[in-house]
Amino acid sequence: MKVLVTGGTGYIGSHTVLCLLEAGHEVLVVDNLVNSSEESLRRVQDITARTAAFHAVDLLDEPALRTVFARNSGEAGSESRIDAVVHFAGLKAVGESVSQPLKYYHNNVAGTLNLLRVMDDYGVRTMVFSSSATVYGENNAVPYVEKMEIGANNPYGRTKEQIEDVLSDIGAADSRWHIALLRYFNPVGAHESGMIGEDPLGIPNNLVPFIAQVAVGRREKLMVFGGDYDTPDGTCLRDYIHVMDLAQGHVAAVSYVAQKTGVFRWNLGSGIGSSVFDVLHAFERAVGHELPYEVAARRPGDLPAFWADPSAALADLGWSTTKKLDQMCQDHWRWQKNNPTGYDSPTPSTVPQMSDTRP
Repeated sequence: MKVLVTGGTGYIGSHTVLCLLEAGHEVLVVDNLVNSSEESLRRVQDITARTAAFHAVDLLDEPALRTVFARNSGEAGSESRIDAVVHFAGLKAVGESVSQPLKYYHNNVAGTLNLLRVMDDYGVRTMVFSSSATVYGENNAVPYVEKMEIGANNPYGRTKEQIEDVLSDIGAADSRWHIALLRYFNPVGAHESGMIGEDPLGIPNNLVPFIAQVAVGRREKLMVFGGDYDTPDGTCLRDYIHVMDLAQGHVAAVSYVAQKTGVFRWNLGSGIGSSVFDVLHAFERAVGHELPYEVAARRPGDLPAFWADPSAALADLGWSTTKKLDQMCQDHWRWQKNNPTGYDSPTPSTVPQMSDTRP
């Protein structure tokens, strides 16, 4: 298929672009580069010997987005038609969403509405939406299952929830749509080459990239927020998933929904809760020595524990995670060690260039 990936230069997006290319799909990427780098796609090309066409377009710029679809409409004088969209583009920092909710609703929800209108106008009605486990909120028991009532407790999560509502209403109103809502948990790790990975701007919001920056010397120590939760070691439990497993889940969902109309919801997670200390110690094993940390007060809004029930994705997509916590940390560390300042670092020269094996 010809697949348009929004937000395809970002962390999860770039790994999904890589997996789509390796699966034989043709890929277009649109991204405004506000929190990512086009260097990720150059490195994807080095790894796969395949190219994803890139368009520097913001989803809030509907005329520019229409131009991309018009150039890929299959009509006379244009490229072949887009078959499906994988939608990652959006702002994603929970804390920032609390302090700047208008920015998040405008960017995430309005941008998605623009995208859906343009898709509908050009007859492209297959979408895989990268949602989040955040939509489950704080009142559901673990493990989370797709049939639970959702109710996010922060503006970022509510933008995901509102987009899910929009897509559910579209699917109910028009039987021509093929929609997957993927609620993913905590992505970590990097491609095994060490050439692409997570490159957060500023201070990382998530645990593993923060630990990685401590390990590489960019941060003094890890702050562990809360050591007195009702969990085995007192720290919060989360469901961590290797970014390559997550990317493969998106590829599997594209193939599935392209053949079936309706709206489908799947958790993408490991089904295992790992504590902050579990992750820290796994990363220490990857690095080869202990890392400095300090236990601080609990952080407002943090839940003691949550993880997925991923059985529906296994039953429907034949998908499950393949990589354990130690490999997640080993791959994340390889990326960080090879790229201490992220995509500003020189391209790693130790990775063999791969030949083009296309038939």
